[in-house]
Amino acid sequence: MTHHDLLGDPQHLWTTALEPVLEISSGDTVSFACEDAVNGRYDAVPTGGTLPPDDPGRPAYPLAGPVVVAGAQPGDVVEVEILEAAGTKGFGWTSMVPGEGLLADDFPEPYLYRWEIACDHTDLHDVARVPVRPFFGVVGVCPDTVEPLPVMPPGHFGGNLDCRDLVVGSSVFLPVQVPGARLAVGDPHAAQGDGEVCVSAIEWAARGTVRVRLHRGRTIAGPQLRTPGPLRAGLEDAGWYATTGVAPSLMTAAQDAVRAMIDHLGHAYGLDPRDAYVLCSVAVDLKISEVVDAPNWVVGAYLPLSIMR
Repeated sequence: MTHHDLLGDPQHLWTTALEPVLEISSGDTVSFACEDAVNGRYDAVPTGGTLPPDDPGRPAYPLAGPVVVAGAQPGDVVEVEILEAAGTKGFGWTSMVPGEGLLADDFPEPYLYRWEIACDHTDLHDVARVPVRPFFGVVGVCPDTVEPLPVMPPGHFGGNLDCRDLVVGSSVFLPVQVPGARLAVGDPHAAQGDGEVCVSAIEWAARGTVRVRLHRGRTIAGPQLRTPGPLRAGLEDAGWYATTGVAPSLMTAAQDAVRAMIDHLGHAYGLDPRDAYVLCSVAVDLKISEVVDAPNWVVGAYLPLSIMR
């Protein structure tokens, strides 16, 4: 087994036309560094500041890779174990962009909240203290395409999974799509709630280390994961406050649950709706309570009371 430092320019698209930057063997470890999802364009933006326009010279979603895994073939599985995920800047941000997010119609104006991150936590004004639980939102192997595809959305190859439980000690298992697998990692987050409802987590720049294992002849239909212990260690100590949505569509039920949570955060803690929506995106977990009582399904939005001041 060998350790590698991944160097070279980042990739920004899924395509087999890209030249690999590294080839590794099963069991090797790889260290890398990633900019945030907008490639550093928001670094100087304060809370409530104007979001800069897209910059073709700094394309979004820089990914470390592609990394070829020697011997990997379609029908195999690549396991990516997260060994390190740590920020390289002392701040992060959460933004809402017109037309995006679970409640796009409710929040038509752009907004950004800048988080100052001190070691293991970061504060939303003087209302909430959010624990830092770093992970990488994008972990994927390349789909079988020469035609360039954007990083979003995810697929059965992995990609932009935004799974908040892929913290250090976790592993994600990915079905190989093309020879060599062509692994890429990026989109680092400092914290996120299940759902990432306003379309961003606490986005930041980070470094990481992963161990890659090849499982030959194991076939899975899509990404699977293994975690090292409790999913919410340290967050469940004070209980939860949950709001619900009940509707014949899971999407509508999720929207109604988050709207109710935003209303609760305003009533109980005096949060402006925009900041309440931000807090929902980075700390509130969406859960499906039931999908068997047709025609209505139930979705809950769970706020960990341990983070509230």
